[in-house]
Amino acid sequence: MTAIRAIALALPSATERAIGPVGGAVDATETVAAYGAAWNEPDDAARAALLASAWSDDGTYEDPTGRADGRAALVAHIGGFHVMMPGHTIVQTTGVDVYGCLFRFGWAMRHETDVAVEGMDFGEFADDGRIRRITGFFGPFPELAT
Repeated sequence: MTAIRAIALALPSATERAIGPVGGAVDATETVAAYGAAWNEPDDAARAALLASAWSDDGTYEDPTGRADGRAALVAHIGGFHVMMPGHTIVQTTGVDVYGCLFRFGWAMRHETDVAVEGMDFGEFADDGRIRRITGFFGPFPELAT
């Protein structure tokens, strides 16, 4: 057995429960699901309620289309998505990969059955278990320059 294989086998498998900075368990699956549901919620008040359970008061969202600082700004940013991309939905395409208070997951933006773009979000949980930060990336990884 190679040394790398032995190390990989000794590491704990990724779980969907993170250990928060203050030692409490975070249910990453539920938190990310509520966050994802907010992206598909057209009503501002309902979207804000979903984010209240999943998004830190001062959380930061950033992707190639812009940045939202704070929950109210994220509610508005998602509202802009609904205006710019009517009929599109965001679906989670992978489980939540967790390392301590950090996480990542894959997603796809769809219009009916067609995939418009796929991407990956990287994030961090706050001490209270809600999301403190997400950075979103669109599309596949770039080709390695040779």
